[in-house]
Amino acid sequence: MLVLAAGSSALWIAHSAAAALDQATIISGLKEALALSTEKAIAIVGKTDGYFGNKMIKILMPEKMRMVTDALSKAGMQKQVDAFILSMNRAAEKAAPKAASIFADSIKNMKLEDAQKILNGGDTAATDYFKLKTSDRIYNEFKPIISSTMSEVGTTRLYENIMGKTKTMPFMSGMAVDLDDYVTRKSADGLFLMLGQQEKKIRGNPAARSTDLLKKVFGK
Repeated sequence: MLVLAAGSSALWIAHSAAAALDQATIISGLKEALALSTEKAIAIVGKTDGYFGNKMIKILMPEKMRMVTDALSKAGMQKQVDAFILSMNRAAEKAAPKAASIFADSIKNMKLEDAQKILNGGDTAATDYFKLKTSDRIYNEFKPIISSTMSEVGTTRLYENIMGKTKTMPFMSGMAVDLDDYVTRKSADGLFLMLGQQEKKIRGNPAARSTDLLKKVFGK
């Protein structure tokens, strides 16, 4: 009986060690995938024309202001309107790299149950996880950079000039927008959209699994 008990115990220990190794492999592979996805997403948006040159995430005129800017464009101010849109996107492009350390912290602190949900979830399960865990911090980190950048490149001045024109236009009152908030939220939305695109590639495209670990974890 003692020999049998000892054998059973050894078998249980071996099984547990194998299970632990599997979990470790899963978590390591998932973290590698997340690190790769976030790095590529930030590289896409955090450069000149990262937002402005991408139709999927380009930051457009706030909807509340479009009646005003359409009217101003027809009145010969198209260059000012275009400069305003460009400057919002430049601010987003400057803020985007700040997300790297935020995503890294989230990956580092990921729990086993989170990893399993992500691995077994939908095409953007990891992106949804990041939205839940990092959105507030990204907003708070992005906003001062965006506010400062827009002041430097003249966005705020352009905005004030555009809104000043509404005083002479009938039915245009109440068009003011919290520009810092608007650009910050659009910046985060664009980043998460690109992150979702990268995640889908790793899940669905074998060629995007650039390491043996990724192939092992996502190749099932």
